[in-house]
Amino acid sequence: MTKNINRVVILNNIRSNENVGSIFRTCDATSVSKIILVGYTPSPVDRFGRENKGLTKASLGAEKFVKWEKVESLEETSLKLKEEGFKIVGIEQSKKSLDYRLLKNKILESKIQNLAFVFGNEVEGLSKEDLKLCDMVAELPMFGGKESLNVSVCVGVVLYSLL
Repeated sequence: MTKNINRVVILNNIRSNENVGSIFRTCDATSVSKIILVGYTPSPVDRFGRENKGLTKASLGAEKFVKWEKVESLEETSLKLKEEGFKIVGIEQSKKSLDYRLLKNKILESKIQNLAFVFGNEVEGLSKEDLKLCDMVAELPMFGGKESLNVSVCVGVVLYSLL
């Protein structure tokens, strides 16, 4: 993907410090401009300004290189990003989802310059209400007995497929 495309990752109610830390590393490696931590998603520092040691251990310092923001509402964040010219791409299995391998060409064809990828909770993913906030939905097809990959692995697959 060309370097002039601005990429943001939105983590909606992710539970695990380790997953979030790993996602920081992947976002640093793939030139994501910002991570938005929604709801109870852990952040590199707690509300008292103390370091979140579980997250920073997994991120290996990547939280110092990737801008991040903590917010309460996916809806408000999505609307704000849309006002700023972003297209919101939910990563979730649904009847209307596109195979993630087709995303790069679709993005390049439409000449989108600002993308925000939304990843949901490790167990429940993105709700139907969350998906309504998205301009596009893509999924990673699953061929085994499990329904999904670990969220940090999913973020890595999606972001690297766009490079």
